[in-house]
Amino acid sequence: MKKAIFITGGASGIGRAIAQRFAKGGWFVGLGDVDQKGMTETQHEIGLGFSFSHKFDVRDRDAWDEALGAFAMAAGGRIDVVANNAGIPLGGTLDQNSVEEIERCLDINLKGVLFGAQAALPHLKKTAPGSCLLNTASAAGIYGTAGASVYSATKFGVRAITESLDGEWASHGIKVRSIMPSFIETPLIDQVPNAQSNEAIRDRVLAAGLEITPVADVAEAAWDAVHGDKLHTLVGKTSKRLHFASRWLPGKVRKQTRARAEGPMGGG
Repeated sequence: MKKAIFITGGASGIGRAIAQRFAKGGWFVGLGDVDQKGMTETQHEIGLGFSFSHKFDVRDRDAWDEALGAFAMAAGGRIDVVANNAGIPLGGTLDQNSVEEIERCLDINLKGVLFGAQAALPHLKKTAPGSCLLNTASAAGIYGTAGASVYSATKFGVRAITESLDGEWASHGIKVRSIMPSFIETPLIDQVPNAQSNEAIRDRVLAAGLEITPVADVAEAAWDAVHGDKLHTLVGKTSKRLHFASRWLPGKVRKQTRARAEGPMGGG
């Protein structure tokens, strides 16, 4: 029987790339998103016979149970991996962020991951040992990014959830992993960081001299994370440099963060 992976945020970007990589590896792929049109496009790219989609909002806990239950039936009763990938960017200084923007970012990026983990547990227990919860964190979860305090908080939270559940679920034989991308070539990078800004994230990244990583690199990292034993997988030069510097050169990172206070938000 084919292994099966369910991916939130599967309508575009990183979610679509992960879907393509796992379909290429012979897996049955499930997609969850609020964008049905985008999911259908992803399905056409990977093959309708190798995929399943379910429209739902990760902020709705009951909808998670419905989505995973439907996917398990379509997949022949098994779910081997749940990829908590759905997320939204939010940049700008904290005083620029509206209450609505803050709550939406927290609800999707953080609550959505917690709800996904809760809903995934009974399914992953059935396919353990070797089943996996894969969370999409970010380079913004390595060191807090000036101009993206809310987003950074959510990605630090995803990192913490990954580490906590790695401990909690070890006795079940379930692997818990995260990928930590920097700035990725996806449609999100062309969005403005908040309602008060008219400058796209891409422009701010390029102005700061930072690289934009191909989305296929993230998909390959997701494949490696599921099949390997690293707790966190860094993706992109910025993510790797920041991880090194935050550990060995924290004073330098602090100075750079202050200098870039008007610069780009964190990636992922």
